[in-house]
Amino acid sequence: MSISQETSRRWQLLAITVAIGLLIWLLAPVLMPFALAAMLAYLGDPLANRLERFGLGRTLAVSIVFVVLILVIAAALLLLVPLIARQIENLVENFPHYVEWSRDHALPWLQAKLHLDPRAFDTDRMVDQVKQHMGSIGSVIGTISRSSISVVAWLTNLVLIPVVWFYLLRDWERLVAWIDRMLPRSIEPTVAHLARESDAVLGAFVRGQLLVMLVLAIYYGGALTAVGISVGPLIGMVAGLLSFVPYLGFITGFAAAIIASLVQHGDWLHLLMVVGVFVIGQLLEGYVLVPRLVGEKIGLHPVAVIFSVLAGGYLFGFLGVLLALPAASVILVLLRYLAQRYKLSDLYTEEGEPDSVIAEVDVSVREDRTGHVDVSVMKDDDPS
Repeated sequence: MSISQETSRRWQLLAITVAIGLLIWLLAPVLMPFALAAMLAYLGDPLANRLERFGLGRTLAVSIVFVVLILVIAAALLLLVPLIARQIENLVENFPHYVEWSRDHALPWLQAKLHLDPRAFDTDRMVDQVKQHMGSIGSVIGTISRSSISVVAWLTNLVLIPVVWFYLLRDWERLVAWIDRMLPRSIEPTVAHLARESDAVLGAFVRGQLLVMLVLAIYYGGALTAVGISVGPLIGMVAGLLSFVPYLGFITGFAAAIIASLVQHGDWLHLLMVVGVFVIGQLLEGYVLVPRLVGEKIGLHPVAVIFSVLAGGYLFGFLGVLLALPAASVILVLLRYLAQRYKLSDLYTEEGEPDSVIAEVDVSVREDRTGHVDVSVMKDDDPS
């Protein structure tokens, strides 16, 4: 292949990639249910493949996986929605106690330690602002809920996601094979290799990390409730949800549990029990859950995870949040591949010739008795 043909082929591939990215950006609001269904199908495909190994047909295996996962999701919603509602009601009822504790204990301590202006923390003004924002949010939610268009769109997605999920899960292998056939033959081996690596990184992170998040949420919620924290289940769910970033869930949950313990009980016994809960949780996460469920090498750096989620949400909204981790895993694999190609290229491996000027320069540094540094630069061909 000539250089001009190679250049033309690369420009064509770049144009196709840009066109696909632009199409996704334009259709982002419409693609949300399809992206969510695709992620559910991706998570359920390994289970269907295992059932197929026992002699079941693809449709039967997919039907079993689909029904089981639907029942699990429905049971989780029936359990979590009332629990979250009760926890939020509990938090709202105890909100004046948190404000009182902040005004009488936390803020005076901060003012004394940090030497801040007492007028910088006006609790009454803060509470009024929170109430105003909560009122505006409630009015917006009420307007949205009363909008017939929003209700129709919500119901459409509610029906569309399971249907698309089932068909994608049933035809997942055929869809992957079709994409493979449509790839240009010149890049098909490379794309297939990168796709396998991306699947390994994404599968290890998503499937394993979801289990870690679930176990930690159950543990923190149950343990904090057992030691007497009334909002323990809510704190546990938040800590488990944020645990996909190392230490973020631990720090957030620990701080919230300490504040809840001080406000609710205000003694050293409950404070030490909360500390013990999170110390055990951190040991459980670091030495049992992550090594067994995720693996020693997750592949995705925590900073990359945070940036991908924020960037995806900013560019594509909720669809970007859904696609953040898959996109981050693909980009990670691409960067590794480009780094390998770079190290094999002439730009990296070609040895440079020694600079004649630098080779001829003799730099000698002499320090006299007074501590003065004398730098003399002399060339070898200089007769002086």
